[in-house]
Amino acid sequence: MDTVVTIAPPQSLKARKMAYESNKLAKRLRRLVGQAIADYDMITESDRVMVCLSGGKDSYAMLDVLMHLQSRAPVNFDIIAVNLDQKQPNFPEEVLPNYLSRLGVPFRIESQDTYSVVKRVIPEGKTMCSLCSRLRRGVLYRVAEEVGATKIALGHHRDDILETFLLNLFFGGSLKTMPPKLVSDNGKHIVIRPMAYCEEQDLEQYALEQAFPIIPCTLCGSQENLKRKQAKILLAEWKKQYPGRIETIFNALGNVKPSHLMDRTLHDFTQVKVTGVINAEGDKAFDDA
Repeated sequence: MDTVVTIAPPQSLKARKMAYESNKLAKRLRRLVGQAIADYDMITESDRVMVCLSGGKDSYAMLDVLMHLQSRAPVNFDIIAVNLDQKQPNFPEEVLPNYLSRLGVPFRIESQDTYSVVKRVIPEGKTMCSLCSRLRRGVLYRVAEEVGATKIALGHHRDDILETFLLNLFFGGSLKTMPPKLVSDNGKHIVIRPMAYCEEQDLEQYALEQAFPIIPCTLCGSQENLKRKQAKILLAEWKKQYPGRIETIFNALGNVKPSHLMDRTLHDFTQVKVTGVINAEGDKAFDDA
């Protein structure tokens, strides 16, 4: 009797490959978020994490990954999703409540018209992000107290951190960026960035695969003259032309040598004296091995 061999149709093979790649992406994001949380001690036993949900791809992914990790983490922590409805024109108020209700995650929608304030104060054509961010932070800090949050989670990713570093370097005259963990402006909260190790392109792909109901930011997202966009373009060009450069810059942010910079508040140069002991670092500002 002849043996019948069944060959899977091309579409089936393609579907399996797509499922494999999707699963691999999800695992990578979960691993990177878990690593960042561990490296910076972001979430501890009995924390109540307030996940700031904007309706963009990054915050959706952060909530998704944290909910997954919550069920497997070695520590117990609670999650509450919080969205600030800034009363932007045509903002779809029903999208986030419907989505969060389906997930079954506790949430709060805080409504405050910061949009009108920003439009009234900032002249037409000027960058709105700075004032918008300050107003948004103030509201979120208040809400964090009201919901009993011990940590405030923001969805900034690796590219955001690198762009901020370049902005401060080129336009602010300082060496700083968005740290993975810090104390809030008012000194009352711990702010964490669990997505610090995640690449934006991965988050874009993940958002497509998960079909997150993205809400575009019509307040500031359409401004074409933002310095941040210039930094984003520069990083994209470097990534294309010089593979590995982005990773090197990002790693450098965690490998700082205060004695080889010029900040007198970080290193006491008045105490630099001859020791007679061999110093491997010495005057090697840069040796291209």
